[in-house]
Amino acid sequence: MVIVMKAHSTAAEIGAVIARVQEMGANPHPIYGTERTVVAVVGETRYVDRDAFRSMPGVENITTISAPFKLASRESHADDTIIHVNGASIGGRDLAIMAGPCSVESREQLLETAAAVKEAGAQFLRGGAFKPRTSPYSFQGLGLKGLEILAEAREKYGLYVVTEVMTPEAVPMVAEYADILQIGARNIQNYGLLQAVGRVQRPVLLKRGMMSSIEELLMSAEYILAGGNYRVMLCERGIRTFEKYTRNTFDLNAVPVLKQLSHLPVIADPSHGTGRWDIVPAMARAAVAAGADGLIIEVHPHPAEAISDGAQSLTPARFADLMQQLKRVAEAVDRNISTLSDAQAGAETLDGRSAGVGKELPVPA
Repeated sequence: MVIVMKAHSTAAEIGAVIARVQEMGANPHPIYGTERTVVAVVGETRYVDRDAFRSMPGVENITTISAPFKLASRESHADDTIIHVNGASIGGRDLAIMAGPCSVESREQLLETAAAVKEAGAQFLRGGAFKPRTSPYSFQGLGLKGLEILAEAREKYGLYVVTEVMTPEAVPMVAEYADILQIGARNIQNYGLLQAVGRVQRPVLLKRGMMSSIEELLMSAEYILAGGNYRVMLCERGIRTFEKYTRNTFDLNAVPVLKQLSHLPVIADPSHGTGRWDIVPAMARAAVAAGADGLIIEVHPHPAEAISDGAQSLTPARFADLMQQLKRVAEAVDRNISTLSDAQAGAETLDGRSAGVGKELPVPA
């Protein structure tokens, strides 16, 4: 259920409601809007007496959330969530562009890619230090060394780092180096991992599983939100179907559906969604037109020599050309692609590795 507070209710009134929910054995999740606050009540709610809240100062009404994903639901939070990573924002009018190689293969490869994607206008550098692979004999990533190279690229070029974490035990280590923790498609229902990233204050990029429904994606996000980490992005990266001409079937329908069902930002991954560099640009443009809040795109200086996913990687020149196309599409749908310098200019007092959420959904004390 959701306890809707009156417009401009006081901190003391909100605090009193939160305390009463806790006394009844349930978990309160305050969600702060621009004009009013709601307190989502989840967990064991059998002993929650609704009537006890109706007469409390500051309470306007009490509603029921019909969706099984309570905190991720737009019923609990009508406004779009905006996640801030230093001065860069994910959600809202600005589009977040994340780009880089599938795997961190070497220092030279990553720094060359970082320089190229920054020049083209990306704000986020993606790259896998740990790689879950189908074969145990395939390249598994550079591990800690890869994280160190990513951190060096951030220091050198000012890009914010997006990288995958694969186990609950690795979360603290990866969080030391990454600005955004990625949960890959194979780990979407690794509930121990979801709970672990729910306990850290790092934004999370949650990728849809290869055979996961939209509701399953949202329920996985619910695990993270219920843990107290409200900085979650949903990523559509294609699902496995009978079609053979593409690596996956890029479910473009999921973008507007997720925007209707949830307040969380939606990121589209046309690289994994198609597996073919030649159609990545078309699907990237389509995703922006469909309402995606950002894109994550694989870029490699020499795709033919890539250790993993070379077939779906753009060259730096092709990525730069795509960025120009995306700016025109974004303008047509009243969105904007801001540059890294724009973001940094508005972040004079913020720590990029201690990324906060926007006014719409702050982390409760």
